Amino acid sequence: MQAISVQARSNAAPDRVWEPLADTASWADWAPFDEAELESAGSPEPQGVGAVRRFRHGRRETRERVVAFEPPRHFAYELLSGLPIRDYRADVTLEPADGGTTIRWESRFRGKFPVPAALVKPALERFVRRTAEGVARAAERSA
Repeated sequence: MQAISVQARSNAAPDRVWEPLADTASWADWAPFDEAELESAGSPEPQGVGAVRRFRHGRRETRERVVAFEPPRHFAYELLSGLPIRDYRADVTLEPADGGTTIRWESRFRGKFPVPAALVKPALERFVRRTAEGVARAAERSA
């Protein structure tokens, strides 16, 4: 099992960071995606637990299912398809800190034959770091 732990800081409050984080369509504006859309709604919140989200980055398309939706503190999703890994889960935790927010983005996953997880980890870690920094800056712009 591989693990990634990234931390970012935003000058915006947790509820302001939650807004873009929980809005799938906005991810294409602040995360490294060309397209982002809600494929099917969750219940009772459309963006919440059970929601399936689709993202495109270049020619690669990924799909995820939201598995935790606890505004404005905890958001989690599992990868359904699109990367040569399996058992991927990411937990995003927002914690108040010095008038802003600490964003913790923690992921874990296994490799998918024939690609070892250790080969995927560096690129995925850079991608997660850019995403965490992106949501931090998006929240500041909207504050």
